Amino acid sequence: MARSSARHPWRAIVGWLVFVALCLAAGSAVGMNSARTADYRVGEAGRAEAMAAEGQLERRSAEQVLISARAGTLGTEAARGAVRDLTARMERLPEVAEVAAPVRSADGRILMVEVALRGEERDAKDKVDALTAQTTAVQRAHPELLLQETGSPSISKGVDEQRGDDLALSEKITLPVTLLTLLVVFGSLTMAAVPLLLALSSIAAAVGLSMVASHVSPDTGVGTNVILMIGLAVGVDYTLFYLKREREERARSGGRLSSQALVELAAATSGRAVMVSGFAVVASTATLYLASDVVFSSLATGTVVVVLVAMASSLTALPALLTVLGKRAERRAARRAERGRPVRRPRGGSGGSGERGERGESGGRVWAALLRPAARHPLATLGVSVLALLALVVPLAGLHITEMSRDTHSREIPAMRVYDRLNEAFPQHRVTHQVVVRADAARAAEVAEALDALTRLADADPLFTGTPRLRTSADHRVSTLELRVPYLGDSDQAYDSLDHLRHDYLPATVGRIAGAEYGVSGDVARYTDYPAHQNGKLPLVLGALLLVTFLMTLYAFRSVVLGLIGVALNLLSAAAALGLLVLVFQHTWAEGLLDFRSTGSIGSRVPLFLFVILFGLSMDYQVFVVSRIREAVLAGTPTRQAVLDGVRRSASVVTSAAVVMTTVFVSFVFLHIIEMKQIGFVLAAAVLLDAFVVRILILPSAMLLLGERSWWPARPDRGTAGPRAQATTGRPVVDVR
Repeated sequence: MARSSARHPWRAIVGWLVFVALCLAAGSAVGMNSARTADYRVGEAGRAEAMAAEGQLERRSAEQVLISARAGTLGTEAARGAVRDLTARMERLPEVAEVAAPVRSADGRILMVEVALRGEERDAKDKVDALTAQTTAVQRAHPELLLQETGSPSISKGVDEQRGDDLALSEKITLPVTLLTLLVVFGSLTMAAVPLLLALSSIAAAVGLSMVASHVSPDTGVGTNVILMIGLAVGVDYTLFYLKREREERARSGGRLSSQALVELAAATSGRAVMVSGFAVVASTATLYLASDVVFSSLATGTVVVVLVAMASSLTALPALLTVLGKRAERRAARRAERGRPVRRPRGGSGGSGERGERGESGGRVWAALLRPAARHPLATLGVSVLALLALVVPLAGLHITEMSRDTHSREIPAMRVYDRLNEAFPQHRVTHQVVVRADAARAAEVAEALDALTRLADADPLFTGTPRLRTSADHRVSTLELRVPYLGDSDQAYDSLDHLRHDYLPATVGRIAGAEYGVSGDVARYTDYPAHQNGKLPLVLGALLLVTFLMTLYAFRSVVLGLIGVALNLLSAAAALGLLVLVFQHTWAEGLLDFRSTGSIGSRVPLFLFVILFGLSMDYQVFVVSRIREAVLAGTPTRQAVLDGVRRSASVVTSAAVVMTTVFVSFVFLHIIEMKQIGFVLAAAVLLDAFVVRILILPSAMLLLGERSWWPARPDRGTAGPRAQATTGRPVVDVR
């Protein structure tokens, strides 16, 4: 594919642009298929919600409007007038199912009017604008009063808007810093722009394809985030690997190889490494589908799509661009030669002529110094490095994961500030448990009696408050009982109240009815059941991940030893990064530094997602570094020297790639959403650990100690003409595995 693209560069470039346009057009035509409420159901809470939906008794999304005086006490007549006006306006809206009677706070200063919305819970945020418009109209009509609106729909809408603003900020930070980094690496604005433009075009195509894919795996609203984050990181990295090798060989050849031969050489070496590492990322990320969770499936789909598209660009558009730019440089050199001017050879990524070339060939003094401990004292270097990473793993033993609730959202969202005021004035509305019972219609009287007994137990329990609400379906098969708890959803008391219901009160009442099915739903039940569901899937996902990583390494290098080393190093670096995450985010010492409020926990989806993604990204560096080592071994170099040369030669590009990836991930630390902040931090930390500790210290130390045993059970055929020699002689470039 690279050879064909190099022979017909403009056709390949135009074809790539057409492909990107078609992806966007296809995505726009079919639209995004967003996940529905039913897609999120897991555990007992999910089963209870499904039963309630069967009886058309599911919880409705609701908005709460708070009415208070701007100064002094709340006048009765003014408050009544505002409530009548608000109620009349809301009831005329097709989005509104019901407007409840006003409730006055205990101190009498605030009236609350609750407005229930029709339809899907997930669609409520799209309907909230109509409600806020009516609240604003009533506010204008009653300027002496203060009307404020909050609720799950308006909070969700505020979070979405904040996420959009955060992503725009992330782009403003990431793009110029990435371009500056590439400019330092290549010393040419044109060459620096190539990786960035290809990555952005890959992201555009992936967004379009993800909209098509969402009709198979529904999107949960995080797909675009992960496409941007992973797409920019791997898109630039893959292009960088390819470009650096092409420029290195161009400088080394001194003009003896044509642009097409150089492209073929880059494709057979770094290009092949990109393909192997790309498929490793895809394969490892695909293990997230085993979690049977709509959010993980959405994350996996976005990652798989953008990585595949980035790989496709490196096979088509990139070779074509390299050929066009190379031929332009050759024509410029020919014109200078005709005019009798000195010919300036293109600067290579790590090669050149004379002293500069020798320094590039050896990897540079800096990298020679960094590699010296592994070269001179491999056992000590290995031991110290592994112990240092294990020290970072220790905090992982205290990992506490929770579902990030509404209470963790940023208070910069206006609806969240009103939400805090609502919780303070109306504590009885903080948490609602929904008990759902399904039984034969003939047992409706028994169910009612059991729920009445459950109500009496709740009344005697100080963890519950308020008047329970009982509803029964039209066919008398499904009943729901809503019980309120005067504590915040992330409090110990809220979780204790759920335990009392599930383990004590329900088995003692409804549990005695033969054939009755029951369960508890609500926000706290969801926050409890999701981590439990994830923990149940964790062994399956991690087992598959370890197996996939081993098999991909075995395929790439035909070595069981390297496969085991790859699994061990990936596991160690990922665990160390997660330990660092626990150290930073489960405590308060870094709150001011990273601008967050610690919840004493890690988002429930963060560890598993990060383990999978980190394993995939670690394969980038593993494949690239070991490929250079194996290439030298195939050319006849002893393993010890091949390890040192391979690491030196790949060090600069691995470092450049790590800096680019770190820049992308660090930009997500500035986001307000705590889970995205955690993901950005740990990915940045993991990339740095992997690039500067694992690949510079641990991997070469291990391979130097193992020597020829590194390649067991296969022995590389020394003296085999590698891809570089084949490209130089003009013979076909073949797979040298």
